[in-house]
Amino acid sequence: MAEQEYDVVILGGGSGGYAAALRGAELGLQVALVEKDKLGGTCLHRGCIPTKALLHAAEIADATRESETFGVRATLEGIDVPAVTKYREGVVGKLYKGLQGLVKSRKITYVEGTGRLADAHTVEVDGQRLRGKHVVLATGSYARTLPGLEIGGRILTSDGALALDHVPDKVVVLGGGVIGVEFASVWRSFGVDVTIVEALPRLVAAEDEAVSKVFERAYRKRGITFKTGVRFTGATQDDDGVTVTLESGEELRADYLLVAVGRGPVTEGLGYEEAGVTVDRGFVPTDERLRTGVDSVFAVGDIVPGLQLAHRGFAHGIFVAEEIAGLNPAPVVDVMIPRVTYSDPEIGSVGYTEAQAKEKFGADRVETYEYNLGGNGRSQIIGTAGFVKLVREKDGPVVGVHTIGARMGEQIGEGQLIVSWEAYPEDVAALVHAHPTQNEAMGEAHLALAGKPLHAHS
Repeated sequence: MAEQEYDVVILGGGSGGYAAALRGAELGLQVALVEKDKLGGTCLHRGCIPTKALLHAAEIADATRESETFGVRATLEGIDVPAVTKYREGVVGKLYKGLQGLVKSRKITYVEGTGRLADAHTVEVDGQRLRGKHVVLATGSYARTLPGLEIGGRILTSDGALALDHVPDKVVVLGGGVIGVEFASVWRSFGVDVTIVEALPRLVAAEDEAVSKVFERAYRKRGITFKTGVRFTGATQDDDGVTVTLESGEELRADYLLVAVGRGPVTEGLGYEEAGVTVDRGFVPTDERLRTGVDSVFAVGDIVPGLQLAHRGFAHGIFVAEEIAGLNPAPVVDVMIPRVTYSDPEIGSVGYTEAQAKEKFGADRVETYEYNLGGNGRSQIIGTAGFVKLVREKDGPVVGVHTIGARMGEQIGEGQLIVSWEAYPEDVAALVHAHPTQNEAMGEAHLALAGKPLHAHS
């Protein structure tokens, strides 16, 4: 069997894997990258990019429907799903082509095929053995379902929802987390009757409670039905639709059931445990430097317990490449990673929620402030409601930034800088924010928290 030697062999070409490959090659390492499907992984082909393209099409549908509010008479004649798909795939295609070009130009050995870990230094792909001084596991995640709930026919995951060639009349979404609420948002904008079923007491339960409240109010206003604190017990399908049963005995009838209950790690049958790598409930635990229990093997992205976000995987990939190259980079800390939900309204957050901060610092050591977008000129121009909420350690730095409103995900970049650099409200209040932008809301919130509210009530 042929065997080649590299500085690093990477198993998986998604956000984490390709970032490690590109950064490693940039640092002069000999890199081999193995991918069984398409370079770019779930994020590029079945996740972030295609779903955000759908959400943009949905935003245009809403803008057309509401155009008279702004004095423009436009008519929405319908949703041309094949044309939406063509636009979406065009975006994916351009990015895919660019990524392939980057990998080629960096002289990375790219191997297409299903790889498995043969030992602590070797990845085996279709009879070919790639040996590395280091191995990076970056095999990503898949759309999970619940025990006994079989995917197929009218019961879909996000993958199946993206493949639909028509706009359904009625959909039940199982799961009120990021994926569930994003698809609910798209479908509602396309005129679908949507019901979300969530076992937890609120939608987007990982977010600050104040964000959930405003989010739920906005979804009610949009005509999206949701049932929280309700358990799903089963689903049956026939030629005409699907019947969803809840623990209360209530039955919901729809054209489709979207199962959006999170993503599971892809690690099974890949030789990890046989090579000595610890696997816990499918995930690969690592230390803060992303090293597994096996010295030569690192893990990145969705298979590492914690947030499952493409940009976390991307940051992990860069970190591991720099670690292998001996640059001693600063670890990637989950709480400092910005999180965005691209629904209408959008949610952008970074750092601790109010509840998490109180748990960490003590209830009497935490201060919060909410700046309402009602006082923000640009938000009034585009017609959105929402807020910027700041969480700070009393007499200390800002430890959490939480935003909600149309386009507010774009503001979380500054939020990340504020939290990561442990800025005090006074530090941010001294910065000039351009007028009229939604970004001003960030400035106004910090002015208020620094004790000098201008367009806000103290």
